[in-house]
Amino acid sequence: MSARHANSQLSIGKFIFTVTILETLEQIRDRLLARFPGAAVVVVPNPVVAAQSSLLLGAAQARDIALFLRDDPVLRLDYCSNATGVDWPEKEIIDTVKTTIAQPDGAPKIFERKTKRLQPGCLEAVYHLYSTRLQHGPVIIRMRTGNRTDQVTLPSLTPVWRSCEFQEREIYDLFGIVFDGHPDLRRILMWDEFKDHPMRKDYVEPDDYEWEPTPHDEVLAKAKAHYPAQSPKSEA
Repeated sequence: MSARHANSQLSIGKFIFTVTILETLEQIRDRLLARFPGAAVVVVPNPVVAAQSSLLLGAAQARDIALFLRDDPVLRLDYCSNATGVDWPEKEIIDTVKTTIAQPDGAPKIFERKTKRLQPGCLEAVYHLYSTRLQHGPVIIRMRTGNRTDQVTLPSLTPVWRSCEFQEREIYDLFGIVFDGHPDLRRILMWDEFKDHPMRKDYVEPDDYEWEPTPHDEVLAKAKAHYPAQSPKSEA
């Protein structure tokens, strides 16, 4: 499917500028689905004031789609300004079904039936893309892992946007997403022997800090649980 630039002209004094108008997410999604049949591409709305909705990409074709977004002449999304992680723990959802039943007197009465279900947790990697050549953006794309335990691998987008390298390392370090194809995937803030991922919502802060030679205040109160009790000194 072909697409054309949507341009408008802006006049400031004696100067006239041509401004390229970015396609809507729905238009980008439709072109992606036409270019990659069977790919998972879904618009994720954002109801807050910023209204920065995003495109959720299936991991299987995410890197090919990323290359298309970078090289497509209409988009030219050649710069990733930010990559970050998001932790979505499993969540209990209450679904409400309303049913209207006529009463003996003919008046309708609404009954509610509520059911609970458990929404599985996942991790997300979110990328903000801009075009330095066409001066537009951001276009936000995201990928989701299968769960938060043993299905946490996503394709690295560093081969597409070099600026993702350190940021994907940070996501790996703090959230635990494993980026397949990353050129140097290792921790960047915590040390290599550190366990767990501090930005996960169920992360439990350790009671004792091996880098704290003289624990004090709240750290001291937590550390006391790990220190052997000292017997009182005998009187001389």
